[in-house]
Amino acid sequence: MIAASIAAPPNVPSGQLLPFRESLLAMLGISFVAMLVALDQTIVGTALPRIVAELKGFDLYAWVATSYMLASVITIPIFGRLGDQFGRKPFLIAAIILFTGASVLCGLASSMLLLVMSRGLQGIGGGILIGTVFATVADLFPDPKRRLRWLVFVTSSFGVANMVGPSLGGMLTQYGGWRLVFFVNVPVGLVSLLFVQRFLPPLHELRRKGPVRLDWLGACMLALTFGALQLLIEMFPKHGLDATTIVLGAVAASCALILWLWERRVGYPIVPVDMLMDRKLSALFAMSVLGGFALFSLVFYVPLLFQGGYAMSAHDSGMLITPLLLGTTIGSVVNNRIVTRIRRANGIMYVGFALSALACLSVVALHGNEPHLVWMSCMGISGLGLGLVATSLTVCSQQIVARDHVGAATALLQSLRTFGGMLGTVMTGALLGHLYSRGVHRSLDSYQATQWFKSFASPELLVDRAEQAALINRLVSAGHAGDAMMNSARDALVQSIHIGILVAGAAALVGLCLAWFVPPVRISYPESALATDDPTPDAPPPVPRSAL
Repeated sequence: MIAASIAAPPNVPSGQLLPFRESLLAMLGISFVAMLVALDQTIVGTALPRIVAELKGFDLYAWVATSYMLASVITIPIFGRLGDQFGRKPFLIAAIILFTGASVLCGLASSMLLLVMSRGLQGIGGGILIGTVFATVADLFPDPKRRLRWLVFVTSSFGVANMVGPSLGGMLTQYGGWRLVFFVNVPVGLVSLLFVQRFLPPLHELRRKGPVRLDWLGACMLALTFGALQLLIEMFPKHGLDATTIVLGAVAASCALILWLWERRVGYPIVPVDMLMDRKLSALFAMSVLGGFALFSLVFYVPLLFQGGYAMSAHDSGMLITPLLLGTTIGSVVNNRIVTRIRRANGIMYVGFALSALACLSVVALHGNEPHLVWMSCMGISGLGLGLVATSLTVCSQQIVARDHVGAATALLQSLRTFGGMLGTVMTGALLGHLYSRGVHRSLDSYQATQWFKSFASPELLVDRAEQAALINRLVSAGHAGDAMMNSARDALVQSIHIGILVAGAAALVGLCLAWFVPPVRISYPESALATDDPTPDAPPPVPRSAL
């Protein structure tokens, strides 16, 4: 067993290391850290169309999201292990400083490239924070039952961020400028730093002596594989099979092969290949990728649909997207309430993916002039479905694997969900850019005005009202129907995003089909124990009441 270096005082309840007051203050600090990460993840999507309109770099639209995801998915397992070895408080403090400083750099960025680089730094800080926060709670509360009660602080922080993030992002963008979306992290970061530094004890785990074994080669190959794959997906629709795309494909394939071979022999792999190949778990892992694909495609491109395609304000866009993220939290709570009352937990995955696919089809069927309540209902239904899926995947995986593999399986699900989000963001972006350019060119050709294609080439035009008005005036002066041409460009953007949302819906449908291959799982609480249809001596511990 691993013992903490700080002994609990005699008056401290069993199962926790600090008295109630000190535990409360420490958990408030951890909750502020969780809110810092969660708020950034929910607030940026609403502001992204305005960011691109001002910085003029739609080609890097997806990279604003994926650079953060790529950095975080690599740093989470590395710093989780370093925290085990050296204690978590120093890494929490360093990560808060890094994340807050990177937020300032994001707010000061003068180009999309600088913004993407700053988001990568943010992702490193965010990955360290996520990889450390939940383990810190486990350090403070060794008893699982007591830990679950205190985890409500962390899950509530995520819920609050999901509830206020999109609307806050829209309001700040509309009334104060998109830079405030990043600067708002500064006060939250300072409060987090104050609480963590002052109230979190320096917990050090007493582990066996020896060098720290980290999978640096695996992390490097993972970054190169994902980076090359993203570039390939973005460039292939534009350039087809040319020298650049062939080189990128070769780099991605070679790095993936090296990663695969290396991870099968290293003692501490960043990608547990053996677990990925487990037939009982492979369907769950694939569904985690598909769930992330669907969610992040909606999070980052529905705001562009609202602001660019339907000419809504940033504030209205944020308000309409809020139910999507809030629904994920509600779906998690609903799952935890009903999972012990149904015959098989697998059924929740069918319902979740079906709701998400139905909502995607509804978004495509709408025309943009419907009441806000209709849009909010569609977003809420999709979020509810994906929230049900995410929690159900965690529940089922923890029931299927042996006790000593529960942590690894849960971490891998979250990493694959992030990878699915990266894949969905970049694929939808590449598809959108290609279809929009083709649609606009066809529209301009019908007006015999293809010489104006350069002015319409990027969807960022459709978010900037002043630039639109100026272009319409130039078109009218040249004898063209400026308003009609602008509306045609807007229609091309709407149709392009609709195709991307249909792909997200298709991902949800594939996930629905894959649920058939998950082994039957039944969860009950006879004296707080959990059981499957086929109980084994290695049954896992009670399912955490955490959502995502």
